[in-house]
Amino acid sequence: MARVADQSERYEDMVEFLEQIIDESTEDVSMDVKNLLSVGFKNLISAQRSAYKTVQAIEQNKKYSEYSGDCAEYKEKISQELGKNCGRVIEIIKSKSLSKASDDEAKVFYLKMIGDYFRYTAETATGSKLEEVTESAKSYYEQATEAAKTLKPYNSNKLGLALNFSVFHYELKNDSSMACKIAEEALNGARDEIDSMDNDEARDALSIIELLKENLDLWKEEEGGEDNAVEDL
Repeated sequence: MARVADQSERYEDMVEFLEQIIDESTEDVSMDVKNLLSVGFKNLISAQRSAYKTVQAIEQNKKYSEYSGDCAEYKEKISQELGKNCGRVIEIIKSKSLSKASDDEAKVFYLKMIGDYFRYTAETATGSKLEEVTESAKSYYEQATEAAKTLKPYNSNKLGLALNFSVFHYELKNDSSMACKIAEEALNGARDEIDSMDNDEARDALSIIELLKENLDLWKEEEGGEDNAVEDL
């Protein structure tokens, strides 16, 4: 039914079905279910993330300056919805999934996911709330990075963590040097052992490696303080 809800683009329902699977499982869920969690959770908040950016762009257009107050109120409404959904995802993972993680790879998956959803919350947060969720994201990314030390350099979860943690530093911390450092270390580690990958590992790893390279190229070429669109998972 989670797959049916996904195909029907009923993501609230999809998350409810997946939460039921987690509740009924005494052990960690399969990788297949983890992949569904990634899809369901990401799509649950995609509409709010997109809507916020759209309203923000309209608000900055001089043609609509007289509606800036209304746009600001509308952005706040969308931000509240986004924060609520991100909080729901974080609570499910923290209270129901993380404790069942059977190995370091599963821990990395869940800790990274918590970091991601604090980061998504930070995209629209302001003031003390922004500071709070930014530090929470950093904390969980760091915990995930520690757990990832036992994983192979070309492990897709480890590479995905490096990708998203580097984006965190670039977008939320305005620290392009740290973003580049994380991305470069991940790329160099994967390159050193790329010959050891089997076909499945290579397929999963290479797609993330390409995103890391694209971001790194953008950040290194950045001039004049201009913002660049970056990729994450």
